Amino acid sequence: MLNYSTYHHPENTEWVTFVHGAGGSSSIWFKQVREFRKYFNVLLLDLRGHGNSKPLLKDAFNSKYTFDSITEDIIEVIHKEGIKTSHFIGISLGTILIRNIAEKHPHLVSSMVMGGAIMKLNFRSQVLMKLGVLFKSVVPYMLLYKFFAFIIMPKKNHKQSRLLFVNEAKKLYQKEFVRWFKLTSEINPLLRFFRDKDIKIPTLYLMGEEDYLFLPSIQKIVSIHTLSELHVVKDAGHVVNVEKPEVFNETSIHFIQQLS
Repeated sequence: MLNYSTYHHPENTEWVTFVHGAGGSSSIWFKQVREFRKYFNVLLLDLRGHGNSKPLLKDAFNSKYTFDSITEDIIEVIHKEGIKTSHFIGISLGTILIRNIAEKHPHLVSSMVMGGAIMKLNFRSQVLMKLGVLFKSVVPYMLLYKFFAFIIMPKKNHKQSRLLFVNEAKKLYQKEFVRWFKLTSEINPLLRFFRDKDIKIPTLYLMGEEDYLFLPSIQKIVSIHTLSELHVVKDAGHVVNVEKPEVFNETSIHFIQQLS
């Protein structure tokens, strides 16, 4: 089972579950936990092979990870804790997993807050993924990861986010990184399906105005998905919860509370 931690609110019964991105861990939410636990029960977890969720022996014989199998890791924790429904907050690749949870288990999802959401790979990001697939087994994974982090978060004010994710990625093994990278083989058809289907679950997209790889597709999605709204964060890039935590916290907490 995944490594996870919970914070229980003395009065409120609502849950908020945080899902980090590839190469990160639950520690990337350190600027959110204190504020969110004032209002909600909080569940933090480390995805498979990340943080303190160490690779299991059975995974050594599992050559391919899938979005469905990683999604079910999260569901296993939700069920163990007896959580009937939760608001989900994700960043980067974590938003894909949350959207997949909403597809497979919609009764569990009260709302979705999608920070730095990935719902379409533009031409540049597809080229990057193909380069990564070509070189993933011959180039040290940290070199690849640093390169991708710089492409996605290139500006001076993105430095904190880059360093945070690079330092977390150092805890991964090369084999684990390669397995996660293989997920890219199924990402395009999955994202196309998510764009085409209006899930009709309240969704807040929190995007940095400098998130040039992913913001344009989110603007289009919000224009056609009925219960979706977009908040663009000024002077922020891809990892908005780290770069602008006050805005991220205030906006997402208000979004969740107004649903209640």
